[in-house]
Amino acid sequence: MSAVRRRMRCAVIPFVFVAMLVTSLAITLVEAPPAEASTRQERKVQRKIAHSVKVARSQLGDPYRYGAAGPNAFDCSGLTSFAYHRAGLALPRTSDAQFRFVRKIPKSKIRRGDLMFFLNGGDVYHVGIFLGRVRGSAYILHAPNSGEVVHRARVWTGQWRAGTVR
Repeated sequence: MSAVRRRMRCAVIPFVFVAMLVTSLAITLVEAPPAEASTRQERKVQRKIAHSVKVARSQLGDPYRYGAAGPNAFDCSGLTSFAYHRAGLALPRTSDAQFRFVRKIPKSKIRRGDLMFFLNGGDVYHVGIFLGRVRGSAYILHAPNSGEVVHRARVWTGQWRAGTVR
């Protein structure tokens, strides 16, 4: 092998190595966003969910009215969609559409601000916002039915499913 070829080979090998390294780093940066970004997004959604609980709480005492979506009267899904929208979160208007829209989660994973869907024979008939547990009992904020007002209540049945927009 001539001296010229040896020098070219020595010059090309590091160049190819650096080019491969730069390309692999560029692909990694494009394909895998930093972990902080997803955590930052999750925190943003959590703040919005917390805000939706505050919005819903500010409706305490407002009357129930079938088909109402606020700001002075609500049905169950009107309250949840109103609170979520005011907090900057997308949520359909009806309880059935909300149930189809959210990500279903195990009851054990439900967190404050997530939604509780009440079912009868597989059909959703009511929705409320999960507030937490007190001595093992789950509590919701909801607009229950005619003649009542938006209020906090202990969950009355085990026939419910949890859903979240997290």
